[in-house]
Amino acid sequence: MKILLLGEYSRLHNSLKEGLEALGHEVTIVGCGDKFKRFPVDYSIYTKICNDTSIGNFIFKSVRKIISLDLEKIEKAIRFYLLLNKFSDFHHVQLINSDALETYPFLSRFLYKKLFQKIKNRSLLICGDETPIVDYWFQNELKYSVLTPYFEDKSLENQFQFPLKYRKENYRKTFHWLKENCQKLITSDLDYEIPMQKMGFSTTFIPNPINTDVIAFQPLENTPKIVIFLGINRLSSIKKGIVYFEKALEIIREKYADKVEIIVTKNLPYSEYILAYNKAHIVLDQVFAYDQGYNALEAMAKGKIVFTGAETEFLKYYKINEDEVAINALPNVDYLVSKLSFLIDNPNEIIRISKNARSFIEKEHDYKIIAEKYLNCWFINQLSKKE
Repeated sequence: MKILLLGEYSRLHNSLKEGLEALGHEVTIVGCGDKFKRFPVDYSIYTKICNDTSIGNFIFKSVRKIISLDLEKIEKAIRFYLLLNKFSDFHHVQLINSDALETYPFLSRFLYKKLFQKIKNRSLLICGDETPIVDYWFQNELKYSVLTPYFEDKSLENQFQFPLKYRKENYRKTFHWLKENCQKLITSDLDYEIPMQKMGFSTTFIPNPINTDVIAFQPLENTPKIVIFLGINRLSSIKKGIVYFEKALEIIREKYADKVEIIVTKNLPYSEYILAYNKAHIVLDQVFAYDQGYNALEAMAKGKIVFTGAETEFLKYYKINEDEVAINALPNVDYLVSKLSFLIDNPNEIIRISKNARSFIEKEHDYKIIAEKYLNCWFINQLSKKE
């Protein structure tokens, strides 16, 4: 099978590609690589004119300021349009998101229609902000969400432009058009599966694929100092609740000055980020989550103790206990300090959770098994009809 994966925000599509290729399929990724994270893609639609030259960057910023026209979005659309002829003989296309092309919604719909004329078997992946997800967050039925800081302080609106845009009519129209023109809606973790079900959508839940063949388990040992790592992405730090980690670390640094080493990085490319936390025992990922995102899962695969989403819904779904494979991070500084203190005072617990984390990833997120699940989801109905 020839499969086209459109968009890449977290390395999900790269790991899925590796799993599909291991099963003998041909896979192509098209996308921008998510700006500074620089995830690999086979065909890039990243803006070169607007970003790679000082003159282009000046023109881009001036036009956007004067007439509110984003030339970066226009360039992405043009670059994808010029690639369309390469996608005539693919068996399936999956979009990472309704805004997979990162252009204006009306241009997205135009380009999707052109693409869908060539590829009849299609799926839309829900693995981040999306129209029904944001709609559900606005119902405020959850005890918290990534929009919690915005609900508590509306002056932060500019920091939440990315999720809030999905409530605009043009983006809403694009999502609903895709819903009608894709055979499958797939969710990647419970943070998206729960809202989609609550909003009445029929979805297939397939956990994130993790390539455990290339991510080696790094057994943790008792050392004089416990190393704690916090990697900050300025574009998402508020909605991930990073401020709670920062405040907790201030207390831990003073309380355990001789027992901990704290590493904090900012805006590292993906390749540098995964190296930066290699020596860490504990990785602080995000607060406003119910399940683990991609960075958390890869850290768990290495055997790190990850503070992330591990809520009751997650524990029930996978039939595991609290603090068995990860630490559920909550928007409560005292709680975070308490959990960190317990691990520092009880290093054997770190070793226990580390081994459990790796076993969990191998059991629930193996990239080849997950790739099989995607294939079954994409083609099972089609194959049944042929039979």
